[in-house]
Amino acid sequence: MGLKLLLLNAINFQSQRCPSFALPPMATLGSPKEVEAVKKPFSPPRLVHHQVTHSMPPHKIEIFKSMEDWAENNLLTHLKPVEKSWQPQDFLPDPASDGFHDQVKELRETAKELPDDYFVVLVGDMITEEALPTYQTMLNTTDGVRDETGASPTPWAIWTRAWTAEENRHGDLLNKYLYLSGRVDMRQIEKTIQYLIGSGMDPKLENSPYLGFIYTSFQERATFVSHGNTARLARKHGDLKLAQICGTIASDEKRHETAYTKIVEKLFEIDPDGTMLAFADMMRKKISMPAHLMYDGRDDNLFEHYSAVGQRLGVYTALDYADILEHLVRRWKVENIRSGLSAQGQKAQDYVCGLPPRTRRVGERALGMVKQAPRVPFSWIIERSF
Repeated sequence: MGLKLLLLNAINFQSQRCPSFALPPMATLGSPKEVEAVKKPFSPPRLVHHQVTHSMPPHKIEIFKSMEDWAENNLLTHLKPVEKSWQPQDFLPDPASDGFHDQVKELRETAKELPDDYFVVLVGDMITEEALPTYQTMLNTTDGVRDETGASPTPWAIWTRAWTAEENRHGDLLNKYLYLSGRVDMRQIEKTIQYLIGSGMDPKLENSPYLGFIYTSFQERATFVSHGNTARLARKHGDLKLAQICGTIASDEKRHETAYTKIVEKLFEIDPDGTMLAFADMMRKKISMPAHLMYDGRDDNLFEHYSAVGQRLGVYTALDYADILEHLVRRWKVENIRSGLSAQGQKAQDYVCGLPPRTRRVGERALGMVKQAPRVPFSWIIERSF
């Protein structure tokens, strides 16, 4: 899932962390510094401050309980049965076949044609996917839809477990491909994954399913865009198998996006004011990418550096962020909602509808600055600079 960070003062987007789609401040884009000491074991590279919990009024939990029949008939239909699902092994050399070594050799020869900066982005995407335990944990913090027992039979809980199971294949597949490619330092990558899962994430959802489903709608489309672009670049460089891998993952992300956007669409129907306020709140706080606390034991600004490479390659950019926001405003027909809005809800509607063009202007400036960013080494790619 991920990429990005800079420039948001122009439209009052300033926050403690930089926005997920822009560049980091230029001072942080130099060579990564060695972190001399970690104050507390297992702490993230940046401390997370001002966390808010359980902001949704308790009576609104009933809205999500009342939606369980709807979820069973409209949400679970976007899952695929296991027996009809692809598995990572469908795309990889078969270790049980006599031709396994030849298949690996062919994969490695094709992978040689891919540039190093492409592998930076592919590794970062894989690491993001491999932090899946954090994402399931996040969904299970949301009031009214969490899996209360670990095997709850409610449609919300079934969705979370089955979504996690589908997503789990993404990291598995990319991890195995990268291992076989011989192009990356797997131990450094594995350390990064362990650090990231240990650090968690802070998307500022406040245990609210309103915020949670808006966040996942945005995030699933972002990963659809990112994986789709890695597929396009793999095809451009002649690696058709990797293009198929990335395209297949992108297809999953698109299906999951459809499911999450349908939930928010239903919430706009049931509670337009609460949903509008949540949409505006989420966009004021910005959509932080799931791997924003990424760290490899060396580079305290690893996520920002990885994101800058992704922007330069056109895998996921500030303009993609603006495109996704515009798409969701259009998809949920936000401008057309006329009834059920309080005065605050109407202000939130005005804010959200006016946001895409402002975000796009900031994104254009951010893209210009990323091209001037100094190149830095990545421990994942045997200490070369990008």
